[in-house]
Parts: sequence; structure tokens; C-alpha cells
Amino acid sequence: MAGAWHLPELSAALAPLLPQLRIEIVAEIDSTNTELMRRARAGDTAPVLLVAERQSAGRGRLGRPWESAGGGTDAAAKAASPTDPASRRGTGPDPQAISLTFSLGLPFAPRDWSGLSLAVGASVADSLDPDGAAGVRLKWPNDLWLSDDRKLAGILIETASPVAAGASTIATADVAGRSAGGVATAGPTAPAPRYLVIGIGINVGPREAAGLRAPPAWVREWRPGATAADVLRDIAPPLARDLLAFGVRGLAPFAERFAARDALRGREVDLSDGTSGWCEGIGWGGELRVRTAAGLQSITTSDLSVRPRRIGD
Repeated sequence: MAGAWHLPELSAALAPLLPQLRIEIVAEIDSTNTELMRRARAGDTAPVLLVAERQSAGRGRLGRPWESAGGGTDAAAKAASPTDPASRRGTGPDPQAISLTFSLGLPFAPRDWSGLSLAVGASVADSLDPDGAAGVRLKWPNDLWLSDDRKLAGILIETASPVAAGASTIATADVAGRSAGGVATAGPTAPAPRYLVIGIGINVGPREAAGLRAPPAWVREWRPGATAADVLRDIAPPLARDLLAFGVRGLAPFAERFAARDALRGREVDLSDGTSGWCEGIGWGGELRVRTAAGLQSITTSDLSVRPRRIGD
């Protein structure tokens, strides 16, 4: 039932942006990111949007587990291509599924990789909360929170080795090499594209807080009837457009959008290396700026975790 995942509408919106993109929907998988990285390492670097109704071994940043909770759909894989409407088959998502998990994989060669996760976060936040009324915030480097510090979504960005010469790529690379914003790059120059995998997990409905590092938030708090399919339809095409913009212009067009939703700026924060200080927002390359007793520090690696202090801490 293609309409259940809005596949005709989704494919029509994505085809002009990523003409070779294939959409795949599976009932269950270990991890959408892991699967696309497996394919890339085996030589399959075709653009794909892989959606899982349930993940059994999902991963977040620093290897933390992320398990999506879907519904009781069958185990058959569904696939769609913007150029092959007849391939759109399947029973569709459970409307009561409480999470959306997907990965977008494609050959990518931006002018500068710095701050990619911040741009992705800004894109998703603006799609989920266009007018800011829901209070969706961005927590450096790759989480979406609500204004009360509950976690709504997470982003995991990975890259595989340079793809084969002649592969269709997005944008043109001439400089790279920093790791700010959660993406490690290969060196001072990067003439060859890499296979980019962007994994996104979003809480659509309410979930238990037990075992979670941060209390959860969910989309149905301000969109009571939203389904995982609705959320995917709303965020995937703008994300593709924003990736095209990032490929050409880097973080610059997204810096103000991130700053408007920055969950840490102006707050006292603790870093996992024992450092603490006051967050002063992000720098031009996506680095987090924290003023400590030793002065202004620029955090350029996502190996550190950052937590804001709450009132009373």
C-alpha cells in the first residue's frame, strides 16, 4: 500500500533533487546505518533512502544503542524508485509506531565537511517545527531537544572510503579535514567523494524513559495525529535540498538557523573530559565554543559529550 508511506508523493518530491535515489522500506533490520555502510564497503554506493519500521541494533553517537519501536507489520521489504512506480508495494507502516528511523546514503563531495551534522539538525528541526512554536532546539553536535531538555531525535553521520571514479556525486570537494560538527574527514584536500550515510531517529509517539540518558520528547506532543510516514514525508525532501546547499556553500547558510535553536548557548555546561564553563555558541566551522577558567575553548571533536547544567545542579 504505497499510499501508507506517502511513497508517490515522497518520490515525486525527491526525484528532481536526487534523480537516482531509491527508496527502500523494511519491516526490521539491525541498523539502517550499519546496512548502508556494509553496502558501501562492498562497492554499492548508489543513493538510497532506507527506512526501518524497527531496528534491533541501532546505534547512536559514541556507539550508544538506539532501538526503534515499530508496529506489527509483515517482514517483507518494500522498495520504491522515483523512476519505477510499479515497485511501490507493501502493507505500510503501523500508524501507532512510536518512532521513525531511516538513513540516507549517497556519494557526497562538499567543499567543506565542517559542521555537516549541525546543518542536518537545522534542516530536520525546521521541518518538524517551522514556526518554532513547539520549542524544538538543537543540542551540539547532533541531537534535537525540546526547550525543557527532553530528547526528540538523534543524528548519526558516518562516511565510507572514497567511491569509485565516475560515480554520480553531490557537490564538488576542494577542502576538508576538520572534524567539527561530528564528521571526521580524510585530510586537507579531498578530491574524491566519500559515501555519506546520515542516520536519523525521531520519537514520533510517547516512549518510556527507563534506560534512556535523557528523558524523551515526541512529535505527537504538538502534532497529535502524526505518523512516522507523515514525518518522513515532511523532512526528507527539505533535507535533500539542504544537502545540496551544504555541498556548495558549507555551513554558512545554516549557522543562523542553528543559532536560533541552540540549546546550549548562554548555559553552563559540563564536558565529559571534566571541563566546565559557559557555552558561547558555535564558531564558523561548527565548533562549540565554551568559556572555561582557562579561557575560550573550541570543541572540535564529537568524541566529547556535552551536558548543560540544570537549575539546582
